[in-house]
Amino acid sequence: MSPSEDAALLLITVRRHLRSMAMSLDPGFAQEDWGFLAQQALEKVLKASIVLDDREPPLTHELTTLADLAGVSLTPLLLGLQPFAVKARYSAEETPLPGERRQILTALEGLTQGLEARLNR
Repeated sequence: MSPSEDAALLLITVRRHLRSMAMSLDPGFAQEDWGFLAQQALEKVLKASIVLDDREPPLTHELTTLADLAGVSLTPLLLGLQPFAVKARYSAEETPLPGERRQILTALEGLTQGLEARLNR
């Protein structure tokens, strides 16, 4: 597959995560589960960006590493999703979201749209 085809496949999963997040904005939905979806969406957007540049993304959940490789500057809001890669999945300890759900979702949608625009050039 071409880099654009591989990136497009990753974006299908990103869009699925974003739809799930949009349907679970209610604070009654566990923040750890919501944050995990957000972290996964961000991780996949960054990996899709790396793939689109015809490079192999590393097998890591580290958002700063992926952002550096993708040439993307992440806001503190999005960097705050890092604990949801592992800690929030395996710990019974409460893991607060780094901001309001709607704000995080909007930021992720913006990154996704930017990548989709690159893909459609």
